[in-house]
This record gives sequence, C-alpha cells and structure tokens, in this order.
Amino acid sequence: MKKIRIVVSLILFALITFYFLDFAGILSNRFHVIAQLQFIPALVALNVSAVMFIFLITFFFGRIYCSSICPLGILQDISNWLAKRFHRKKKYPHFKEQRILRWSIVALITVTFIFGIHILLNILDPYSAFGRITTNIFKPAYLAINNIVATVGNHFNNFRFYKVNIFIASISSLAIASLSFIIIIFLSYKYGRLYCNTICPVGTILGFIARFSLFKIKIDGKSCNSCGLCEMRCKSSCIDAKNKEIDYSRCVTCFDCLEECKRNAVSYNFFKVHEKKPVSFNLPDNKYNAARRTFIFSSMLLGLTAAQRVFGRRRKDSADNIKEIFTSHNVAFKKNHPITPPGSVDVKRFNDSCTACQLCVSKCPSQVLQPTFTAYGIIGMMQPAMSFKYGYCNYHCTVCSEICPTKAIAEISRKQKKTLQIGQVKFVKENCVVVTDGTNCGACSEHCPTQAVSMQPYKGDLNIPTINNELCIGCGGCEYICPVRPYRAIYVEGNPVHLQAKVTEEKETKKIKVDDFGF
Repeated sequence: MKKIRIVVSLILFALITFYFLDFAGILSNRFHVIAQLQFIPALVALNVSAVMFIFLITFFFGRIYCSSICPLGILQDISNWLAKRFHRKKKYPHFKEQRILRWSIVALITVTFIFGIHILLNILDPYSAFGRITTNIFKPAYLAINNIVATVGNHFNNFRFYKVNIFIASISSLAIASLSFIIIIFLSYKYGRLYCNTICPVGTILGFIARFSLFKIKIDGKSCNSCGLCEMRCKSSCIDAKNKEIDYSRCVTCFDCLEECKRNAVSYNFFKVHEKKPVSFNLPDNKYNAARRTFIFSSMLLGLTAAQRVFGRRRKDSADNIKEIFTSHNVAFKKNHPITPPGSVDVKRFNDSCTACQLCVSKCPSQVLQPTFTAYGIIGMMQPAMSFKYGYCNYHCTVCSEICPTKAIAEISRKQKKTLQIGQVKFVKENCVVVTDGTNCGACSEHCPTQAVSMQPYKGDLNIPTINNELCIGCGGCEYICPVRPYRAIYVEGNPVHLQAKVTEEKETKKIKVDDFGF
C-alpha cells in the first residue's frame, strides 16, 4: 500500500510542479484539471463534482487527498524523507489534538470569507501556498538551471535548450512565499505533519470526515505490545501506542506505520461497526447523528460558499498601491484601478474567486500578469493584476482563462478576447517625445492591434498619437513599448467592470482584374 501511495504521490507532485515550471509549453493546458481537483479551488469555483469526489474518497479511504493529491502535503513528505536521511532516528511522538485551535481557524476563515475578506483563505489554502512557493522560489531556480544547461549545450553546438530571462514576479510575493516555505518546511522537518493537522483548514475539514471513514488503519489489541514503534514513525503524531488508539482526524493514511510494526498488529482494512473504535476522543452522540452532522456540515460549507458568491457584500473597488503618482514637468497622473485579466468580468468578482495560487502568473507567456501586494486592498493581497512594465497582453492569448482552477478568470474564446475591454488608453501629450524632443516616434500606434492609437499630423513633418477608446481593449501594447522614461506618455487605466470594445468593420476590397501582362 505504501509503495502505491508513494508512486501516485510522486507522479501527481511532478505533474503539478512541472506544470507551474513549464515555460516552453511542453505540457498541454489540459493539465489544469489537476488543479481543479484541489479542494479549496474546487470549493470556491463551486465545482460540486470535484468537492464530492474528495469527500467520497475521504469517507471511504481516509485522508488520501492529504497524502497523495495535495502538493503541499507531498512537499512536506519529501521534507520528512530528507530529514530521515540526516537523522535516521527521527521520531514523532504522539501529542494531543489541538481541536479548538483547528476549528477556530476554520471558523475565522469561513466568517471572513463570507464578508468578502479572503486574505486568510489565500494564505492558508495549501494549493495556493504551494503555487506561490513554486512560482516565486522554484521557478527562478529552474530557469537558472535551464540557462546553465543552455550555455553548456551551446558551447558544444547543441541548441536543444535556449536561454530565458530569469524573472522575479514581485518582491512582496517572493517574501511571502519564502516565509511560508520556511515555516512549513521547518514544521515538517521538526514535527512532521503538524501544519496539516493544526493550521491547514483543508486538513481540519477532511479530518472531520475521516473520523467516520469506512477503511481505516487499525491496531489489533491482542497482537500489540505497545512497543511504540508505530507511534514514533507516525508523522501525523496521531497514534497513542500506550492506549492502542488512533486519532483518525489527523491520520493522513500514509501507511508508514504498517511496515514499522514487527508483530503485524497494525493493518488497513474495512472498519467493522461492531468493533471498538480505537480513537482518542469521545463522541456524546451515536453514529447516526455523527454521520448526519458530517452531511449537514458539508452541505452548509457548500451553501455558504454559494451564498457568498451570489450575495457577497458589495464594496468599493480598492486600488491602494496601484495609485502610483507619475510626474513629468508640471503634469501628474495616476492609475485609479488595477487591471484584471480578460475573463475576470469585474474587479469584485475576481477578488471574490481568486485564491492567489499564481498559476496564471507562472503560465503567462508575456509575463504581464504580476502578483500584487495591496493593489486590491488587504482583501486581495497577492492576487494578480496586469503590469505593463514587463510585457503586454498578447492579442490572441487566452492561457490564463483556460487554466484558472477557481474560474476567477472565466474561460473565453480568442474571438471574445479581441473585443473585451479590460481598460482604456490615456495619452499624456506633454510627456510625448514628439512634443518634448520634436522627433517622430509612433511606436504606440505600431503596437496597437485594434488601431485605438493612430497617428495624425502635428507640426511640419511630425505626427502625434491620437486615441479612440471605443476601439481600445486595454492590452497595454502601447504602454509597454512607449520609450519615454521614467514616466510614459501613454498608459492604460483599468476598467472596474469589463466592457465591450467596438468592432472595426473590415471593408470588402474590390477585386481588380489584371491582364496577363500588367504593363
């Protein structure tokens, strides 16, 4: 059983990790289905089939999700494995469940989420935390290794690999990801699955269901001599060898204890109802009421999520840190709204659905999506927004809408993308090199795919940009390419609610019949 779990875990972990790291498009975007199997993204997206699948496998087999599907859990197992390589006598003694703390965290996340404050959920969601760690820490390292291999390969005339820019998405996001990584790895190295069984809200919810799972790890009281080998090996610290009891709410079904027992007193099979349950807690009510509470709690959780999505508290669109002040001569202008990705519909909907996993940041081919710190206010910390300092939104690209696991960025077609207005262009004439330096440029017009920016006569032989916001889709090509520094002469202001741009009518060209000899 353990070998099967390890193989499945490593395969899923490798696929999820490489999907974040893959900059060359080796894996198809269809692999985003793996992200949709993650509990919190599925819950936020109201993906009932995925949520029920996770509930069912937990009810039947225990916390298989935590040991084989959750990438953050697998990362902790890898840390545990490395810890044992350095400390072969690594022990994880049993300790009492911190039930009040566990459920207080879940309650606090639920209440704040209902009121539209998602920062706690974004930070503590295991999948989103893993996504930020991979995007901000693992990916730059992966790109550096790629560049080293490319340099060596090019030296020997092997051009299979090519160099890419090593890009740090955001200092604030890197700091938060690094802090999360250090804390989780330290807890894992020192105390096993302490994070999963004390802090993680997914572990608490699934642990509640796992108490009543059909297949469980059991201790045979007759064969067991309370030697404590299984207890010391248990990274969840859920086995009380002295009393021959197991706390199933914390057991992640890793099967480590099965191979540790020398007397075959520990087994994993169907838990018979008439047997005495080896648990370390007392339930005042009967099994019927316990099962009923499980169903009611699961339904309530889904219901609260749905209610929040439909009747969530309205709030003003916040753009705290986006309001950077740019000045040139006597001109000052500011951006009042962050620019959300095409398909996000509006800022409110995006904030309510995004868990800041940063998969879109990692997969964006032009690196225009960047994690923010407080651009949306504290409620949307680490959620991505468009930043045209590093790139612009490709006219034909819909990658982020295809892969978003929570559907915070709804899937759209390329045809829809070409007329979706996520922002509007603004022109600061006084900053333009045509005015300041008396020289022609036109870079903004050349890079506009809809001709929302065009050139018109200015003075003498000079031409100056003119804008038409009816045609603008807010792709940022003009802002990105503008050569004026430090303050650009043209920029895009975000639309709090996405609009529809005017479609330019293509005139039919007359076919001119040409003789065999056109001269």
